[in-house]
Amino acid sequence: PMAGHLARAGHRVTVYNRTAKKADQWVEEYGGKSARTPREAASGAQIVFACVGNDGDLRSVALGADGALAGMSRDAVFCDHTTASAAIARELYAAARAKGVHFIDAPVSGGQAGAVNGLLTVMCGGDAEPFARVQLVAMAMAKAVTLIGASGAGQLAKMVNQICIAGLVQGLSEGIAFGQAAGLDMKLVLKVIGK
Repeated sequence: PMAGHLARAGHRVTVYNRTAKKADQWVEEYGGKSARTPREAASGAQIVFACVGNDGDLRSVALGADGALAGMSRDAVFCDHTTASAAIARELYAAARAKGVHFIDAPVSGGQAGAVNGLLTVMCGGDAEPFARVQLVAMAMAKAVTLIGASGAGQLAKMVNQICIAGLVQGLSEGIAFGQAAGLDMKLVLKVIGK
């Protein structure tokens, strides 16, 4: 859905997915093109957006002979939306700079619904000038795109977000358990406290 918002906003989009069938289905729905490697997808792009599962997945699409960085033009920007480590963000920032391109770590919050509805919150780390270029384009899929600080800061901000959410879930769980033990109608209690 994130790439779909970019296409709907009028950007020329080429997609890559490690499952080629998914990329082909995306092209059927949104137009654009699909590529068989990250390098091919990144070739000629001003901005490359990635969103995969973890540090290892990110390395596999960014680095190596068929990785996105190998296909990127000088001064282009690689913007990673994966929730990953600050360490991989800093590693890829250095690898990108060595190739004359930019890297922005930009994990997202908002879940599947946020992606589908174009209402993600994006927390970014990296340099100000390439961030400004990314911000203009990323607003097609987000309600907020904010530079937090240097490389890795986006990932660290996402970790803060996750810690806060975990604390809220834990507190809600404890409250529900307490209410159930006290014999309260918890559907009613949650409806009341939700106001």
